[in-house]
Amino acid sequence: MPGSSGSDWSHHSQLRERLGPAGSLVESIISAISEIIKSAICIQPEKDTFIEIGCYFYRASMIIMEFRTNYNTPTNTVEILQSLHKRVELAKSFTTNIEKNAHTMNSSEIITVVHQLEGLVKSIGENLNLIPLSTYGNQEYADKVAKSLSKEMKEASFSAAGPTSREIETDLYAVDADISAVNIQLSDYPSQIYSTGNDNSREISAVLDRNNLALPQLARYMEPLYETFYCPLTKTVMEDPVTIESGVTYERKAISDFFDKFEDQNELVCPKSGKSIKSRILSTNVALKATIDEWKERNEAARIKVARAALSLASSDNMILEAIDDLQSVCRTNPYNKVQIRNIGIIPSLAKFLEYRSRSIRQVTLELLKQLAEDDEEGKDIVAKTVDISTVIKMLSSSHTPVRHASASLLVELSKSHFFCNEIGGVAGGILMLTTVKYRQPLDSFASEKADEILKNLEKLPDNIKLMAENGYWEPLLTHLLQGNEAMKMEMAVYLGKIILGSESKTYVAERASPALIEMVKTGNSPSKNAAFKALQQISSHNPNAKALVDAGILQIMIKEIFTRSSVHNEQMNSRNEAALILANVLESGLDLENFQVTTHGHTLASDYIVYNIVSRIKNSTPDKLNINLIRILLCLIKSDKASSTIVSVVKEMEASYDLIDLINNPNEELGIKSIKLLITLSGFMGHTLSDRLCKTQGQPQSLIANPNEITTITEKHAVSANFLAKLPHQNLTLNLALVNSKTIQAVTTSIAQINKTGTRSSRHMSSYFEGLVGILVRLTTTLYDHQILLTAKTHNFASVLTELLTRSFTDEVQKLSAIGLENLSRQSAALSRPPRRKKNNKILKLSFFRKCISINLSKGESTFSLCPIHRGVCSSQETFCLIEAEAVERLLSCLDHENVEVVEAALSALSTLLEDKVDVDKSVGFLSERNAIRHVLNVVKEHKEEGVTKKAFWVIERFLMKGGDDSISDISRDRLLPATLVSAFHHGEGSTREMAGKILRHLNKMPDLSNTFTFTK
Repeated sequence: MPGSSGSDWSHHSQLRERLGPAGSLVESIISAISEIIKSAICIQPEKDTFIEIGCYFYRASMIIMEFRTNYNTPTNTVEILQSLHKRVELAKSFTTNIEKNAHTMNSSEIITVVHQLEGLVKSIGENLNLIPLSTYGNQEYADKVAKSLSKEMKEASFSAAGPTSREIETDLYAVDADISAVNIQLSDYPSQIYSTGNDNSREISAVLDRNNLALPQLARYMEPLYETFYCPLTKTVMEDPVTIESGVTYERKAISDFFDKFEDQNELVCPKSGKSIKSRILSTNVALKATIDEWKERNEAARIKVARAALSLASSDNMILEAIDDLQSVCRTNPYNKVQIRNIGIIPSLAKFLEYRSRSIRQVTLELLKQLAEDDEEGKDIVAKTVDISTVIKMLSSSHTPVRHASASLLVELSKSHFFCNEIGGVAGGILMLTTVKYRQPLDSFASEKADEILKNLEKLPDNIKLMAENGYWEPLLTHLLQGNEAMKMEMAVYLGKIILGSESKTYVAERASPALIEMVKTGNSPSKNAAFKALQQISSHNPNAKALVDAGILQIMIKEIFTRSSVHNEQMNSRNEAALILANVLESGLDLENFQVTTHGHTLASDYIVYNIVSRIKNSTPDKLNINLIRILLCLIKSDKASSTIVSVVKEMEASYDLIDLINNPNEELGIKSIKLLITLSGFMGHTLSDRLCKTQGQPQSLIANPNEITTITEKHAVSANFLAKLPHQNLTLNLALVNSKTIQAVTTSIAQINKTGTRSSRHMSSYFEGLVGILVRLTTTLYDHQILLTAKTHNFASVLTELLTRSFTDEVQKLSAIGLENLSRQSAALSRPPRRKKNNKILKLSFFRKCISINLSKGESTFSLCPIHRGVCSSQETFCLIEAEAVERLLSCLDHENVEVVEAALSALSTLLEDKVDVDKSVGFLSERNAIRHVLNVVKEHKEEGVTKKAFWVIERFLMKGGDDSISDISRDRLLPATLVSAFHHGEGSTREMAGKILRHLNKMPDLSNTFTFTK
């Protein structure tokens, strides 16, 4: 594992400072023992003997290191350590000398050194026996290990053939002295991970690599192993030793199986001694079992320390794997060992291995962590607090199946921890990853099942349920909403009201949750109702959910809340407003609900009772939000024929239009907008009434159009206000005069001029606002018979203004309105055009013909003026609204090629004013022919089949045929598609269209003239 040698020296320095002289002695002894073991590794003569000696020194070092990890230092500590130090230094000199000079030493010299080392081992054993129990703190097993080792070392005896004090089974873990050197350097304070970066550690690592040694192999020799521990039959350490009649002890199962082979009781024998026995009675060897259990405990504790050292060093993948495997083994053997592993500080090391390069190591680390967390609440919390949860969760997406499964299994255990449940919400994407794995059941059923189990465990905390819903897993929230207690239902409803529903889940959630939420509104307390209302608002805001809500009974409950619920002082929410909002959301879905019964008395949404109750509540004194939602409801209902007539009748009867007009200038802009939108809709049914009432309201209508110099951004309210004035009946003289007298028209024309320069893209409401402004101008063109309005149209040069708007850079509606306005203005041109006044002594006039008008020059220096050939008088765009002077004809002809039929029809109507009987039609046809007008008209007939536009186009064609002469007839006759269109209109068109089609066909000689036919009678 990576580390810093500087931090190691700092750690050792802190130990020395804490322990004083004793600390320095401990460090010196351990360093010397390390040198002894490294020398023993390299000695080739009597290798096994020197390795055995090295093992004793290694085991002694484990006891001495307790002085590092415990703060209890008895008074005689220094004396004991000084004695140990002398003996260890002497042993070091012996082993170092023999390592250097072994090739020159004979056997007797080597044996002499072995005997000297034997004496030192026995002396060190005596020193270990002197260490007080208090040195080991609360670790009683350490004292037992020390006493056992002391006894063994005092009895040790070495010869050229190896040790003679005891037999060691070679099929168990062999003691490798070369590895002991590593542990001396690394087995330290439990939470400290030592670096392999110092010179000594690198040298030891090199030794390990050369000899292919495994650190955990030291474990089984950490405690002495006695022959009596073995079953004579199984040759393994006994778990349940029992003694038979012969006095020999066996493993219970092994001897039982052996006895079962004998059917005849008289043939029964002791398998070891061969003696006949009469009884099958098995007596538990309590003393031996206790001794074995005690040995196992001490040995397992030592194995754990060895594994910790191995994980600290981590010099090879095999070392790590074997250490973790040994830890798994001791955990399986005795669950209490999991506590020992936690206490000795191994879990932080394991946490680091979760990011190790080898996926095999990551896998076994996950498996061991799972073992440590199983059936142990404290273990779960410690693991959950130590490991990086996000790292474990990331492994769910590993391409290596064993790692993926191991991480899922560990998370199942951790999810049973309250700490983990609290922390999972802070892991970015944690819940999302789990839900993703859950839904990948076809790809990995095991991981999917585990993810499902984890998510179920996480449901213990409501916040996790919310996170699941936010990540698309709605089932837990919906289940608790439907089946939980009242508090849980309320909490789930609160969450549902806050979470933004995804497009795929909106309908599913609505179908599942709506009945429960509606029931909470009906029967719940105030907080529960509030939560349910918020959730229903969220659900109802998605139009496709309306059917599910209606099926669940939403309409009846919301109507009841609006009409019958009384307001409570200081209540946290206004149920009427909430109910009105939800009802408006449902109605805006477009479902046909006007005939739906919403009360127990059979009232429908379109009934007088419902409409009256809604309209009567719309007033200035009503809270703004409630007013807004009640108006939204009316805007939905008024779309149906039955409800619209009822609403109009109630509004007229109650004079509610005054209330709606008053709300226009409400400080709440949204309320003003909704009021105007309802007034616009009502204008189609009671426009003149609204116009008159608007004019009777103080500050109206001028407040609807803001001063352009005071506007910074065009808002929706600006747009709907302008359109309201544009939509009211155009012929209402009262309103038109009010607009003129209040100088509103000045603001309108100024705004149009500004927008004409800057364009309509500065605001998303600009186009709609512009259309409303143009509509206001057009409405005045319908009442030009009033001299005040006529003067206004002249003053502001309506003809030029509207002509400028006949361009494709503006919307279709603007072009259509401009053409309609020009049509209305052009119809006044003939009446407004007057011949110039002459004095009696006028001289002869000199006439010059121009393309547009006739220019007349008077003698005696009088000024020049123009006579319009079409209107037969003096014309101008400003004074007589002449289309020719305004240069509108070319632009109107361009509009005939427009795709929008309404624009085409309006332009055709405006051009038709130049062919009416009150103008000089012959001159007009000539003027239009020069501009190929007939080609544009014939194209209209070809492209548009609508009755209205076809009828007007036929009328224009007929005028050209009547007044245009042979040239017009020739141009029209050359159109090959026209005859078929005329024949179709003659057969299938309406009365006037059919009649005009017939006239054109006769002009073209395509059908006989029936005007002179005879009528025969009997």
